[in-house]
Amino acid sequence: MKIGLYFGTFNPIHVGHLIIANHMAEYSGLDQIWMMVTPHNPHKKKETLLNDYLRLDLVYLATEDYPKIKPSDFEFKLPQPNYTVNTLAHLQDKYPDDEFSLIMGEDNLRTLHKWKNYEAILAQHRIYVYPRMASEATEKETILPEIAQHLNIHKINAPVVEISSTAIREGIKNRKNVRPLLPEKVWKEIDKSQLYY
Repeated sequence: MKIGLYFGTFNPIHVGHLIIANHMAEYSGLDQIWMMVTPHNPHKKKETLLNDYLRLDLVYLATEDYPKIKPSDFEFKLPQPNYTVNTLAHLQDKYPDDEFSLIMGEDNLRTLHKWKNYEAILAQHRIYVYPRMASEATEKETILPEIAQHLNIHKINAPVVEISSTAIREGIKNRKNVRPLLPEKVWKEIDKSQLYY
Protein backbone atom coordinates (compact mmCIF):
# COMPACT_ATOMS: atom_id res chain seq x y z
CA MET A 1 0.00 0.00 0.00
CA LYS A 2 1.17 3.55 -0.79
CA ILE A 3 0.85 5.68 2.33
CA GLY A 4 1.36 9.44 2.53
CA LEU A 5 2.53 10.77 5.89
CA TYR A 6 1.18 14.19 6.80
CA PHE A 7 2.99 15.40 9.95
CA GLY A 8 1.73 18.15 12.20
CA THR A 9 0.91 19.19 15.73
CA PHE A 10 -2.70 19.68 14.54
CA ASN A 11 -3.26 22.12 17.38
CA PRO A 12 -6.14 22.03 16.48
CA ILE A 13 -6.79 20.21 13.20
CA HIS A 14 -8.73 22.55 10.89
CA VAL A 15 -10.47 22.41 7.50
CA GLY A 16 -7.24 23.44 5.74
CA HIS A 17 -5.53 20.24 6.94
CA LEU A 18 -8.51 18.19 5.75
CA ILE A 19 -8.60 19.86 2.33
CA ILE A 20 -4.90 19.05 1.77
CA ALA A 21 -5.17 15.48 3.12
CA ASN A 22 -8.28 14.73 1.06
CA HIS A 23 -6.75 16.26 -2.09
CA MET A 24 -3.67 14.03 -1.64
CA ALA A 25 -5.89 10.99 -1.05
CA GLU A 26 -7.87 11.65 -4.23
CA TYR A 27 -5.33 13.08 -6.70
CA SER A 28 -1.81 11.83 -5.88
CA GLY A 29 -2.08 8.07 -6.42
CA LEU A 30 -1.61 7.42 -2.68
CA ASP A 31 -3.89 4.77 -1.12
CA GLN A 32 -4.04 6.28 2.36
CA ILE A 33 -3.03 9.44 4.17
CA TRP A 34 -1.84 9.06 7.77
CA MET A 35 -2.18 12.19 9.89
CA MET A 36 0.97 11.85 12.01
CA VAL A 37 0.25 13.77 15.20
CA THR A 38 3.54 15.18 16.48
CA PRO A 39 3.92 14.67 20.24
CA HIS A 40 4.89 17.47 22.58
CA ASN A 41 8.66 17.66 22.80
CA PRO A 42 9.36 17.42 26.55
CA HIS A 43 12.44 19.63 26.10
CA LYS A 44 10.40 22.50 24.69
CA LYS A 45 8.07 24.72 26.68
CA LYS A 46 4.81 25.09 24.78
CA GLU A 47 1.88 26.21 26.92
CA THR A 48 -0.40 26.59 23.89
CA LEU A 49 0.05 22.95 22.84
CA LEU A 50 -2.92 20.84 23.82
CA ASN A 51 -2.24 17.42 25.40
CA ASP A 52 -1.08 14.84 22.81
CA TYR A 53 -4.11 12.57 23.21
CA LEU A 54 -6.62 15.43 23.12
CA ARG A 55 -5.14 16.56 19.78
CA LEU A 56 -5.21 12.95 18.54
CA ASP A 57 -8.89 12.66 19.55
CA LEU A 58 -9.70 15.80 17.55
CA VAL A 59 -7.94 14.28 14.51
CA TYR A 60 -10.08 11.13 14.95
CA LEU A 61 -13.24 13.26 15.03
CA ALA A 62 -12.14 15.22 11.95
CA THR A 63 -11.28 12.18 9.83
CA GLU A 64 -13.84 9.52 10.79
CA ASP A 65 -15.95 10.25 7.68
CA TYR A 66 -12.89 9.98 5.39
CA PRO A 67 -11.98 6.29 4.92
CA LYS A 68 -8.66 7.08 3.18
CA ILE A 69 -7.45 9.40 5.97
CA LYS A 70 -6.19 7.79 9.22
CA PRO A 71 -4.99 9.42 12.45
CA SER A 72 -1.69 8.09 13.79
CA ASP A 73 -0.03 8.24 17.21
CA PHE A 74 3.01 6.34 15.91
CA GLU A 75 5.45 9.07 17.01
CA PHE A 76 4.07 9.04 20.57
CA LYS A 77 5.87 5.73 21.13
CA LEU A 78 9.28 6.89 19.85
CA PRO A 79 11.98 8.44 22.05
CA GLN A 80 12.08 12.25 22.11
CA PRO A 81 13.35 14.43 20.58
CA ASN A 82 12.57 12.56 17.38
CA TYR A 83 13.56 13.12 13.75
CA THR A 84 11.55 12.31 10.63
CA VAL A 85 14.31 10.05 9.31
CA ASN A 86 13.99 7.89 12.47
CA THR A 87 10.18 7.75 12.20
CA LEU A 88 10.48 6.58 8.59
CA ALA A 89 12.96 3.85 9.57
CA HIS A 90 10.67 2.61 12.38
CA LEU A 91 7.64 2.63 10.07
CA GLN A 92 9.50 0.70 7.37
CA ASP A 93 10.54 -1.90 9.99
CA LYS A 94 7.00 -2.31 11.27
CA TYR A 95 5.27 -2.26 7.86
CA PRO A 96 7.84 -3.70 5.42
CA ASP A 97 5.27 -4.25 2.65
CA ASP A 98 4.07 -0.64 2.55
CA GLU A 99 5.63 2.30 0.76
CA PHE A 100 5.83 5.53 2.76
CA SER A 101 5.93 9.01 1.26
CA LEU A 102 6.02 12.43 2.89
CA ILE A 103 3.48 15.19 2.37
CA MET A 104 4.73 18.71 2.98
CA GLY A 105 4.07 22.32 2.11
CA GLU A 106 6.37 24.17 -0.23
CA ASP A 107 7.60 26.24 2.73
CA ASN A 108 9.01 23.05 4.32
CA LEU A 109 10.67 22.03 1.06
CA ARG A 110 12.71 25.25 1.23
CA THR A 111 14.27 24.12 4.52
CA LEU A 112 14.49 20.38 3.79
CA HIS A 113 18.29 20.63 3.43
CA LYS A 114 18.44 21.47 7.17
CA TRP A 115 16.70 18.22 8.18
CA LYS A 116 18.69 15.40 9.73
CA ASN A 117 19.86 12.98 6.96
CA TYR A 118 17.67 14.71 4.36
CA GLU A 119 19.63 13.02 1.54
CA ALA A 120 18.60 9.58 2.84
CA ILE A 121 14.95 10.69 3.08
CA LEU A 122 15.06 11.98 -0.51
CA ALA A 123 16.76 8.86 -1.82
CA GLN A 124 14.31 6.42 -0.22
CA HIS A 125 10.94 8.22 -0.15
CA ARG A 126 8.74 10.22 -2.48
CA ILE A 127 7.81 13.68 -1.27
CA TYR A 128 4.47 15.15 -2.32
CA VAL A 129 4.54 18.93 -2.11
CA TYR A 130 1.48 21.18 -1.89
CA PRO A 131 1.66 24.93 -2.59
CA ARG A 132 1.95 27.39 0.29
CA MET A 133 2.43 31.11 0.38
CA ALA A 134 5.97 31.72 1.63
CA SER A 135 6.30 33.43 4.98
CA GLU A 136 8.90 36.12 5.57
CA ALA A 137 11.08 33.51 7.28
CA THR A 138 10.96 31.01 4.42
CA GLU A 139 10.95 33.53 1.57
CA LYS A 140 14.68 34.08 2.05
CA GLU A 141 15.26 30.35 1.53
CA THR A 142 15.41 29.11 -2.03
CA ILE A 143 14.82 25.45 -2.75
CA LEU A 144 18.19 23.87 -3.53
CA PRO A 145 18.36 22.78 -7.20
CA GLU A 146 19.33 19.21 -6.22
CA ILE A 147 16.13 19.06 -4.16
CA ALA A 148 13.84 20.91 -6.59
CA GLN A 149 14.90 18.68 -9.50
CA HIS A 150 15.03 15.40 -7.57
CA LEU A 151 13.00 12.55 -9.11
CA ASN A 152 11.30 11.87 -5.76
CA ILE A 153 9.84 15.40 -5.50
CA HIS A 154 6.26 15.53 -6.80
CA LYS A 155 4.47 18.87 -6.82
CA ILE A 156 0.72 18.47 -6.43
CA ASN A 157 -1.57 21.20 -7.65
CA ALA A 158 -3.62 21.27 -4.43
CA PRO A 159 -5.66 24.29 -3.34
CA VAL A 160 -3.67 26.98 -1.53
CA VAL A 161 -5.16 27.01 1.96
CA GLU A 162 -3.86 29.58 4.40
CA ILE A 163 -5.60 28.85 7.69
CA SER A 164 -3.56 29.13 10.86
CA SER A 165 -4.04 27.01 13.97
CA THR A 166 -2.44 29.87 15.94
CA ALA A 167 -5.09 32.32 14.68
CA ILE A 168 -7.83 29.78 15.51
CA ARG A 169 -6.54 29.38 19.10
CA GLU A 170 -6.37 33.16 19.48
CA GLY A 171 -9.89 33.48 18.11
CA ILE A 172 -11.25 30.88 20.54
CA LYS A 173 -9.53 32.60 23.47
CA ASN A 174 -11.02 35.93 22.43
CA ARG A 175 -14.52 34.42 22.04
CA LYS A 176 -14.61 34.87 18.26
CA ASN A 177 -16.69 32.58 16.06
CA VAL A 178 -14.10 30.34 14.34
CA ARG A 179 -16.61 27.59 13.58
CA PRO A 180 -16.27 27.77 9.73
CA LEU A 181 -12.51 27.04 10.05
CA LEU A 182 -12.98 23.74 11.89
CA PRO A 183 -14.60 20.41 10.97
CA GLU A 184 -18.04 20.42 12.63
CA LYS A 185 -17.29 17.57 15.07
CA VAL A 186 -14.00 19.24 16.08
CA TRP A 187 -15.76 22.54 16.70
CA LYS A 188 -18.42 20.82 18.85
CA GLU A 189 -15.80 19.02 20.97
CA ILE A 190 -13.71 22.19 21.46
CA ASP A 191 -16.84 24.09 22.46
CA LYS A 192 -18.21 21.35 24.75
CA SER A 193 -14.88 20.72 26.52
CA GLN A 194 -13.89 24.41 26.51
CA LEU A 195 -10.53 23.63 24.87
CA TYR A 196 -8.15 26.56 24.18
CA TYR A 197 -10.22 28.96 26.32
